Amino acid sequence: QVMLVESGGGSVQAGGSLRLSCAASGRTYNIYSMAWFRQAPGKEREGVAAIDRSGKVAFADSVKDRFTISQDNAKNTIDLQMNSLKPEDTAMYYCAAGPNLGIPSLAPPAYNSWGQGIRVTVSS
Repeated sequence: QVMLVESGGGSVQAGGSLRLSCAASGRTYNIYSMAWFRQAPGKEREGVAAIDRSGKVAFADSVKDRFTISQDNAKNTIDLQMNSLKPEDTAMYYCAAGPNLGIPSLAPPAYNSWGQGIRVTVSS
């Protein structure tokens, strides 16, 4: 069992930046990959960025070159640095963890542990 807790959300103006953090606890040794997802009202959940234990990363095209994902395995945390934010980035952001091996996945079924979500609002 893994518990994931997100922090760092909030409201910013378009063009601004936010940094989200996710702290994992519990059976963290079973985590092979972690990711950030987001979901806006009326929209499907979207994979934003993923990272595996070796540091391999994947990004959605919509955030490529704007967002960066990083990890600190010693602290069992991952961060999502979000720059040049756009109103379309407004959503609930969820941290996820799972046993996925190989190329990091941006598909929700690849993950079996989820955080409660944290809100990000970008105003125009």
